Amino acid sequence: MPPLKSKNKTDMLETLTQCPVCGENDMKDFLTCKDHTVTQENFTIVQCSHCGFKFTNPRPDEAHIGRYYQSEEYISHSNTKKGLINRIYHIVRNRALKSKLKLVNKLVKQQPKNMLDIGCGTGFFLKTCRNDGWQVTGCEPDQKTRAMATENVGIDILTDIFEEQIKPNQFSVITMWHVLEHVHQIDKTIQRLYQLLTDQGVLVVAVPNANAHEANQFQSAWAAYDVPRHLYHFTPETITPLFQRHGFKVEQHLPMPYDSYYISLLSQKYKAGKNNYLKAVLQGWSSNQWAKKNNHNYSSVIYIITKGRHLDS
Repeated sequence: MPPLKSKNKTDMLETLTQCPVCGENDMKDFLTCKDHTVTQENFTIVQCSHCGFKFTNPRPDEAHIGRYYQSEEYISHSNTKKGLINRIYHIVRNRALKSKLKLVNKLVKQQPKNMLDIGCGTGFFLKTCRNDGWQVTGCEPDQKTRAMATENVGIDILTDIFEEQIKPNQFSVITMWHVLEHVHQIDKTIQRLYQLLTDQGVLVVAVPNANAHEANQFQSAWAAYDVPRHLYHFTPETITPLFQRHGFKVEQHLPMPYDSYYISLLSQKYKAGKNNYLKAVLQGWSSNQWAKKNNHNYSSVIYIITKGRHLDS
């Protein structure tokens, strides 16, 4: 797809002068990556020299980031099943929905079971939980996707977590499935999460892991960098202090083993210019095997987070 025509790209970018995790201002260029999904433009990922956190910088500001989601290839915002990769995604998604439901049911015992899913996309996780007896609330900033979710789930989907309908201490679980890496105002968002979660509640945050084996192998072609939509590129070592700074405690992290196959499939395509399904499957399997032996650094990680307490307390 050719680059979208608009005003000068530099007019749409903002540059961070401090690390979002530690606040230091010493950073160096780490990688230059291409937006393979929409514009084919290049973006720089920098790394903080103090804490090692990686983030896209400069990046599109909030007013202009929307253009980088304008593609059916961005399948979390659509239900398209065009092409084998998208069909594979939907098959895996159905299995993942059951796994996610099992996880939140295990984490949350108290009644009522009140859930907030942030960045709910077209609403399939919300629908799965609602059918299981959960009271559900969803937020989705994209207008078209929000309308699809409203129809799919059967409830009004909100635009963001700062709307007045959402009250403090309302939710026993808040989920963010591959959402945090997209959030511009990350400190303000995490502060709001702390307000909305009950004292005994659990925050579930899933993000790509820049420590993953295939991130090192594919380098700038690693699909989970997904610039410029992914503003941050977390690791267990950098996400933990970010949440600690806001009063949270990262209790544990869990693997998302399916993600390595899907990300490897896209990465192979980006690197070679064509699909190689067998090679991608082998790469995904190899990445998961490597992760088992290397601090569980899977391609994507689910972080279980509480308000500074242990889950068994």
